[in-house]
Amino acid sequence: MKRSDTSNRASLLQLLILFVFAAGVRAEDPEPVRPNVLLIMADDLGFSDLGCYGGEIETPNLDGLARDGLRFTQFYNTARCWPTRGALLTGYFAQQIRRDAVPGLPKGVRSGGAGIRPQWAKLLPAMLKPAGYRSYHSGKWHIDGMPIANGFDRSYYLKDQGRFFYPKIHWEDDRKLPEVKKDAGYYATDAIADHAVKCLKEHAEKHSAKPFFHYLAFTAPHFPLHARPEDIARYRERYRRSWKKVRDARWERIQKIGIVTGKLSEVERDLGPPYPFPDALKKLGPGEVNRPLPWRDLTEEQSDFQSTKMAIHAAMIDRMDQAIGRVLVQLQAMGAFDNTLIFFLSDNGSSAEIMVRTDGHDPNAPPGSGPSYLCLGPGWSTVCNTPFRRHKTWVHEGGCATPFIAHWPRGIKDRGQLRRAPGHVIDVVPTILELAGVKRLPADAPKAPGHSLLPALAGDGPLKREYLWWFHGGHRAIRVGDWKLVAAKGDPWELYYLGEDRTEMNNLASSNPEKAKELERAWTERMDEFRKLASGKQPVSRK
Repeated sequence: MKRSDTSNRASLLQLLILFVFAAGVRAEDPEPVRPNVLLIMADDLGFSDLGCYGGEIETPNLDGLARDGLRFTQFYNTARCWPTRGALLTGYFAQQIRRDAVPGLPKGVRSGGAGIRPQWAKLLPAMLKPAGYRSYHSGKWHIDGMPIANGFDRSYYLKDQGRFFYPKIHWEDDRKLPEVKKDAGYYATDAIADHAVKCLKEHAEKHSAKPFFHYLAFTAPHFPLHARPEDIARYRERYRRSWKKVRDARWERIQKIGIVTGKLSEVERDLGPPYPFPDALKKLGPGEVNRPLPWRDLTEEQSDFQSTKMAIHAAMIDRMDQAIGRVLVQLQAMGAFDNTLIFFLSDNGSSAEIMVRTDGHDPNAPPGSGPSYLCLGPGWSTVCNTPFRRHKTWVHEGGCATPFIAHWPRGIKDRGQLRRAPGHVIDVVPTILELAGVKRLPADAPKAPGHSLLPALAGDGPLKREYLWWFHGGHRAIRVGDWKLVAAKGDPWELYYLGEDRTEMNNLASSNPEKAKELERAWTERMDEFRKLASGKQPVSRK
């Protein structure tokens, strides 16, 4: 592939079905062709890292999907990897299913990164199986349990995210694979795409009469910054300039596209990584800085080190786009491209973390190679999350806003348009289930909080929802309509009207205390509700 007012629900579904008929499905067929689904997730990708969201990194395949599909301007994740993945594949907030920390649970009930989902919290493949779908998984997992045991038919599970070139911990179809040798030519992004292509080829050969769901979960561009040398070379000179210049250029393009308007958020100079790793700074040497300092204040060694890191980050995203291109080519080759609904998103915002893990960091190794261990840090993370504040783990917009692309030639009429309705990863499951003809969740499951995105796919109107809610690492937020109440851990509540202030610059908490109290009560009510559900004390109800 070349790189380069909504109406009611029934009429929307009729409209989508008409699109399918117009694409060649005969009126006498008993039912419309259900779409295949390709759900692509990046890891630690910033809001504006893609070209189609204002970035300077070359992402022609994703840009092509955006050009011929839709871009959402207000789509959200949970601000962290494992809560997002649990929410994405179940349709529930992570706290409801114990996949993020819930304070006050009974002794013995685990939550957080080691939390175990309740039995009723099935993953999407198990819900799709009765509808005849085959399900495939390629890449990162970070959910409790194993892929095949949770309903996938084929899986390549890369757990060893600290080694892009020679992982030691990975599985195929829930069976552990041998360690990859250092000279094997392996690179994680390519291997994940290779597995996706293999699954699609096998599907075309053996199961073409069935629709498929493929969860393609890349580990890029999460740290460590590991990339192929030829990809790094293309970006090596591009970032030999201040992060302010790159950020300002992104902001100009974002406004031109119309994705976000208003004011560019200010750089928070005193905000560093979400947790301290002082030993890492010693290991990484004098080129590393843990604050987004003015570029002019950096030494020559520091500016060179920081430029190199961003070049590697860009190379990782470029290679991911190339890999996605190969998957799209396979969809075309098997005649499935037009009737495959493709969603692309990120699990959280770009990361300000700085740490050294796994095999450590060899300062004499070429940056980006296997023996090196670099993280992007707060300087470039601020750029990658343009125009928003803060980073991964925080629930200000920089941590929890994701690019979201939807592409489906047979089912989406509009091309290249923006969708401004706020959405969330909890909306993906109900959307897919509706298109698949699955009318209900498992019988013992409580009512899910997400909403189908079909109205947003058909037109740029609001979605009917009461709230969006966040809690991670002590950071907390709730959005009701265009009002957002947010607080970093240990800080007082801040209140923003996102309809006019998407970048969270004008704190209205003191001037509108009634609204702040109203939203605080709503946040606390949800927390109490989710705690009861996670504890198992609350009877399951579908009302």
